[in-house]
Amino acid sequence: MNPIVIVGSGMAGYTLAREFRKLDSTTPVVMISADDAVNYAKPTLSNALVGNKHPDQIGLGDPAKMSAQLNINILAHTTVDQVDCENHTLQLKQQNGEQTTQAYSKLILAVGANPIRLPIEGDGADDIHVVNSLADYRTFRDNLSLRTDKRVLLLGAGLIGCEFANDLKATGHDVTVVDIAPQPLGRLLPADTATAFQAGLEHIGVQFALNTTVQSIQRVASAQGHHDYAVQLTNGTSLVVDIVLSAIGLRPNLELAQAASIKTSRGIIVDALLQASQPDIYAIGDCAEVEGHLLPFVMPIMQQARALAKTLAGTATQVHYPAMPVAVKTPAAPLTVLPAPADVQVNWETEKLDDGMIAKAMDSAGTLRGFVLLGASAGKQRMALTKLVPDLLPLVSA
Repeated sequence: MNPIVIVGSGMAGYTLAREFRKLDSTTPVVMISADDAVNYAKPTLSNALVGNKHPDQIGLGDPAKMSAQLNINILAHTTVDQVDCENHTLQLKQQNGEQTTQAYSKLILAVGANPIRLPIEGDGADDIHVVNSLADYRTFRDNLSLRTDKRVLLLGAGLIGCEFANDLKATGHDVTVVDIAPQPLGRLLPADTATAFQAGLEHIGVQFALNTTVQSIQRVASAQGHHDYAVQLTNGTSLVVDIVLSAIGLRPNLELAQAASIKTSRGIIVDALLQASQPDIYAIGDCAEVEGHLLPFVMPIMQQARALAKTLAGTATQVHYPAMPVAVKTPAAPLTVLPAPADVQVNWETEKLDDGMIAKAMDSAGTLRGFVLLGASAGKQRMALTKLVPDLLPLVSA
């Protein structure tokens, strides 16, 4: 009996394995990971500094522990070079260069997404950090600890960028956030709410340079023996920093799927069963575009994993997307966001509170399609408002 094969050991891959084992304890499962296959929750990385969490404290289990816990075979430091859809096999390459073949009955692509990198001039551009994995966080944390001036330039005022900005400022760093957009969280917030959210972060000392981007980063000598970085922005501003962190967004990893003639768009295209365009192949997580929705958040991954586990266990189950608010980890400006569907035209209705704002995204029929809650008082409305928002993907009865 050929095993179920999961490619990827991130939150999506491990959550699926765990959910499947609740339903089926014996079917062979193989997990293939290009990295060390340590299990951890990636969302914790953007606020790990304030908790003084060492990378070793973030990991929930190494491959040996997870293999025993889930009764699966984990191949760490192994890449998939090719998917042979017709013969249901994978061509693998191990860290030592050895090549092997792995058969599968069902293949799940949980290959995630990689950080987008801006084209930036200068010899310091290659030193820009990203934190998209535990290994990235370890490198960033180690380098940050060597710097005494604590000046950080953060590229990107999106959700992850603002979380890092709050975390870095709360740990005593001098933080400047650069974004080409005129406001933070430009795709998620109406302008007045964004202004209030920005003010909350500015109140603790986060600085913003908006409507501009980085033109060049040059290494310059430092009195401490490390490189500093001279940064030139396109608006003419110059500044010197100790370290640069990029958080401008993620792009799904599509190369493996495309090479196997699996249909892709923004992500790997899957239906409500999470089935891709080739037989017995599925996709979940940050790489999966489900019925046109690409949602790189925790709750959609959980919904996908639970549904796909049932399908793999023999009960075809479509994924259900209820309204799923996202809590942004910015204590200086507590924020909960439920984005309205991209294909729905909405008008924003805003209510100011003593400590924040409530912004409601209303469609032409007067139905609530999303919301933004800023401040502790507004956050108390989360459950009540969520109940009013229609499901993104309705629940289908068995």
